[in-house]
Amino acid sequence: MQIYNTLTRRKDPLTPIEPNHVRMYVCGMTVYDFCHFGHARVMITFDLVARYLRARGLKVTYVRNITDIDDKIIRRAAENQESIEALTQRFIDAMHEDERALNVQAPNLEPRATLHVPNMIEMIATLIDKGHAYAAANGDIYYAVRSFADYGKLSGKSLDDLEAGARVELDEAKRDPLDFVLWKAAKPGEPAWDSPWGAGRPGWHIECSAMSIDALGAHFDIHGGGMDLQFPHHENEIAQSEGATGCHFANIWMHNGFVRINEEKMSKSLGNFFSIRELLPRYGGEVIRFFVLSSHYRSPLHYSEENLEIAKNGLTRLYTALRDVEPAIYVSLEEIPAGLSAWRERFIAAMDDDLNTPEALAVLFDLAHEVHRARASDPARAARFAGLLKYAGDMLGFLQEDPLAFLQGGAGAVLDADRIEDMIAQRAAAKKNRDYAEADRIRAQLLEEGIVLEDSAQGTSWRRG
Repeated sequence: MQIYNTLTRRKDPLTPIEPNHVRMYVCGMTVYDFCHFGHARVMITFDLVARYLRARGLKVTYVRNITDIDDKIIRRAAENQESIEALTQRFIDAMHEDERALNVQAPNLEPRATLHVPNMIEMIATLIDKGHAYAAANGDIYYAVRSFADYGKLSGKSLDDLEAGARVELDEAKRDPLDFVLWKAAKPGEPAWDSPWGAGRPGWHIECSAMSIDALGAHFDIHGGGMDLQFPHHENEIAQSEGATGCHFANIWMHNGFVRINEEKMSKSLGNFFSIRELLPRYGGEVIRFFVLSSHYRSPLHYSEENLEIAKNGLTRLYTALRDVEPAIYVSLEEIPAGLSAWRERFIAAMDDDLNTPEALAVLFDLAHEVHRARASDPARAARFAGLLKYAGDMLGFLQEDPLAFLQGGAGAVLDADRIEDMIAQRAAAKKNRDYAEADRIRAQLLEEGIVLEDSAQGTSWRRG
């Protein structure tokens, strides 16, 4: 399997440090508000990585952290006049609800920053001892960027470019304007922890270094997150972690692309975002997941109502193929019969090539076509193709619903199934009496209500339009 490695800027083979065991850390959410669509892409992308590697027979230890203390959380709690603990727990619970709706499986470990402050303090002390960090006059502790010779290797940014002013805030307490904070001295009214340098709280960057090393060790296989974290967050993680341990930190760095709306990055700071829970009642979790996976994870994902409708129609095509077919049950890729090997190998080749989900979805549509072709003439063959379609869909995290329930129900649908069936019976009677005008009127009326009728040798079925 080849994965694009941001660190090397090429596709690198996935070779687990520990044979058959992949250890993966992903930067998670800062829990001060509901998760937005950009967060959904991170959740789904790395859930897909874990699902697929497990389907290939690998053990995966997937760690995704929660940042439950930072400036935005402190401000929001003060605005709401509620405790930080109450605020963060409320949004953690909401995040878990969103994940379940998106068929995102829980990570193996979900460390919270506030529970790992002692690890952070220990790491900061080590960095000071090794000459990578220093205490400033204002009580803060800073990382000395120039003490780490490889700074910039992930982002490709040079110290000269950074010194010229790119993304650097002037701070008189720093020895160098490039240095970043590891520990913030306590301020009145803010939460604080005791440390060798006085009361305070950790900076954001040190959190992930301490939590990932605590969970997975100093050297692990995959570190992931959104592309916006590549610099400075992930660059700073490397400097901290390798400076403290002397070990190479993560072998492969994966970054998913931005969600864009009207050619701008979707983000809370720009105010052009949609929360996951705003969209779930309108489209449902599987349609959102299908939409996310319809683009390669490294490519921009262009959000629009039109593109979500296209995704809904595509998923409907796959469910339509599974309707009225009893799929063969496969529990591993090795069980797929030889007659389906060409489709199986195409699917694996697509996924092994840096998780090329658009190409993998093309295989699923070809499988759906084969199910339709064999449905009437060779039901056993149709069942085998439907089985591979269902198995591949499971690996991607959709096709989890009963086909008829999906086609006739779905997100936001309030349908009277008995009334629809009654109208279908009236239409059948009209056709039997050669009253084709009445039959066409009934079909047209249902179509106006978003109900599509499909005639076959077995009778008439219906689905949402």
